Amino acid sequence: MALSLAGKTLFITGASRGIGLAIALRAARDGANIAIAAKTEKPHPKLAGTIYTAAEEIERAGGKALPLVVDVRDEAMVKDALSQTAARFGGIDIVVNNASAIAVTSVVATEMKRFDLMHQINARGTFVVSKWAIGYLEKAANPHILMISPPLDMKEKWFAPHTAYSMAKFGMSLVVLGLAGELRPKGIAVNALWPRTVIATAAVQNLLGGETMIQRARKPEIMADAAYAIFSKPAREFTGRFLIDDSFLAENGVRDFDHYAVDPTQQLAPDFFVPDDVPAPANVSVGVRR
Repeated sequence: MALSLAGKTLFITGASRGIGLAIALRAARDGANIAIAAKTEKPHPKLAGTIYTAAEEIERAGGKALPLVVDVRDEAMVKDALSQTAARFGGIDIVVNNASAIAVTSVVATEMKRFDLMHQINARGTFVVSKWAIGYLEKAANPHILMISPPLDMKEKWFAPHTAYSMAKFGMSLVVLGLAGELRPKGIAVNALWPRTVIATAAVQNLLGGETMIQRARKPEIMADAAYAIFSKPAREFTGRFLIDDSFLAENGVRDFDHYAVDPTQQLAPDFFVPDDVPAPANVSVGVRR
């Protein structure tokens, strides 16, 4: 990957923590400019990190940071944040739609306000950010839009336990499917990236099994390295792809995945939505999702 993101500008939603922040820090090591577009302005009692602490980390890593309070449900706020980013850094090269809401509940147990929240943030938020970013990306040398969303594997098992969440996440992936075709003539790449395993984030800690699940998770850095590899690809040639983190890294020469594990002695816990026909790299063992 003979790429440097030095001087490139990334607009990342939900970048105050987790996968979004990891992607930001990986780019910052090259000297990239990062717009941190997230809602967390003040410390949250259960979630570490704000847009300001993220900005400090990014600058320490070697990048330039622009912390922006952005609710992706608010179209005017999104437009203003993109405008501020382009004004500060002279343009926008890469957009990462990472902001997401999750509730793994059955239809009966899903409150409609939670259904609406997930669809407004995941599907609609991704659509809005992408829509208003296009005008800036058209001017970039190697423009990419990346969704942190799953392959479109339409199986009952992915929907039955949590229909509302699945609809919202697949909604992000449907934007990839359509927008990749729409923007191909403009040379703007649109791709999706999804983790094979559970990733050690605050959402997993608080909603999906706590410390036990964290021990079977991978660190967000695997997603950051995979995203970095995607941004190294020529946008006119590499688009419309639905990628699984370790498989894609393996295709690009990575052989050692142990250092991504929170606890290498534990069997990795599989994430939702990973298709059966995308096998893990030869030296990776992942448990079975039930």
